[in-house]
Amino acid sequence: MYQYDSIDQTLVDQRVAEYRDQTRRFLAGELPDDEFRSLRLRNGLYIQRFSPMLRIAVPYGHLSSKQLRMLGSVARRYSRGSGHFTTRLNLQLNWPKLEEVPDILADLASVQMHSIQTSGNCVRNVSSDPLAGVAADEIIDPRPYCEILRQWSTFHPEFNWLPRKFKIAVTGAPTDRAATEIHDIGLHLKRNAQGELGFEVLVGGGLGRTPILAKVIRDFLPVRDILTYCESILRVYNRAGRRDNIHKARIKILVKAMGIEAFREAVDADWHATREFGSQLSEAEIERARGYFQPPAYATLADIDATAGQGAEFRAWYRYNTAAHKVPGYRAVFISLKGPRDIPGDISSEQMEAVADLADRVSFGEIRVVLNQNLLLAHVRQDQLHTVWQELKALGLATPNLGTLTDMIACPGLDLCSLANAGTISVVKQIQQRFSDFDYLYDIGEIELKMSGCMNACGHHHVGHIGILGVDKHGEEWYQITIGGSAREHSALGEVIGPSVPQAEVAEILERILTVYRDLRQEEERFIDTVRRVGVAPFKERVYEKTAAAA
Repeated sequence: MYQYDSIDQTLVDQRVAEYRDQTRRFLAGELPDDEFRSLRLRNGLYIQRFSPMLRIAVPYGHLSSKQLRMLGSVARRYSRGSGHFTTRLNLQLNWPKLEEVPDILADLASVQMHSIQTSGNCVRNVSSDPLAGVAADEIIDPRPYCEILRQWSTFHPEFNWLPRKFKIAVTGAPTDRAATEIHDIGLHLKRNAQGELGFEVLVGGGLGRTPILAKVIRDFLPVRDILTYCESILRVYNRAGRRDNIHKARIKILVKAMGIEAFREAVDADWHATREFGSQLSEAEIERARGYFQPPAYATLADIDATAGQGAEFRAWYRYNTAAHKVPGYRAVFISLKGPRDIPGDISSEQMEAVADLADRVSFGEIRVVLNQNLLLAHVRQDQLHTVWQELKALGLATPNLGTLTDMIACPGLDLCSLANAGTISVVKQIQQRFSDFDYLYDIGEIELKMSGCMNACGHHHVGHIGILGVDKHGEEWYQITIGGSAREHSALGEVIGPSVPQAEVAEILERILTVYRDLRQEEERFIDTVRRVGVAPFKERVYEKTAAAA
């Protein structure tokens, strides 16, 4: 993984000292609240419903064991002994004290971490495929390009005050595991007919109040041009994006208003006029970045059947919580943060420290954060899988539910967030209790359930196979249900299937949806494929019929 050089460390240390002085002046009454607000946001600090919330950057989801151990320590000393991993691959501390945040940032800087640009109207954390470097279907490892983009975008003087926040995702495989179509810029590494490496560039994706899937702006862009072309996209957005309305200030709104053809023409005009003065990406720079992401020292092994002679519980965990690895004798292990009593994405200090220790022993000291709020040990020997399972089980991190209904995404909701309209944690617990039978979960198969407490869509509800959105109805918490969304293959936005329901009825509605699916599915057909085949009409007709009859 990437290691700071002297320039990185100096920049981060200087930012910590700068923010410490800003906090001191604010607490002393020397810095007005409206001036301090933008400064704290640029350092990842929000004022949430009950306390400040600090968002810590985890670039493209990669953590060393030392860094994860520090996150556990920081959570214990400065928060309430836990952290929350998000769909942006960051970690949020929900209970820090404002006056102690400079101390937190100093501790993070000591292990090459920071919270710079995790908020504010700037380029945020660059995200990527959690299986980067280990997936068999990968064309090329995207992580060096993620790091190049991270360095380019950090403190970029021209794009430090954009109309709104800006997010980039990069993938190097045909299977989109980075949800690129819901990002402001999505980058797909690919090879053209001549075998040359380049990017398919997508632009204008995003969720929130106006969910829009990104569109292709360029089919193939040579690798050397990626920085100058991204600069032109950002420059057009920076000049033409709306600043009069916070809800209309995203690039997706600009692309929709102009149309993709007109937007492409504006970007190309800027690019042709400026690219010779910009930063062409040299092969030497690519090699420099690639040098940080060399494969670890794998042993020479043969594949084995790790489940031979093992019990049903381990076999279920192996099937759902591990994935194939391109190197013989290894598998990738997903760590479930979705146990039967867990809040999705939450992890305790003790668990973070234990996972860090485990990673040192079995995965070359590397941990990855996954888009769906789980963790990943990317390089586990197959002959160690049973031992790893036992250790994770003892930690409460081996629930065999990856890809099932209870492997849900959820934002913190009204319980913690001042923007939310409704709670999510109580609904999560309701669903966990209702769908606790693993045989049932395995029978209904792969389902992506995603839930947000408001229209900002931090839980990605628009692109869930089943989406749940919390809404406020005259001071009461109600929930709108959508089906048919996806952020992977054949990306789509979900469609509302009926009126919102009170909190107590959410799990019941989900069970009715699944009953319709089981009645209509064909052999081996996934939920999302059934919805695509039959449409939403059968669900609209049958899911609410009992409610209508009762009324």
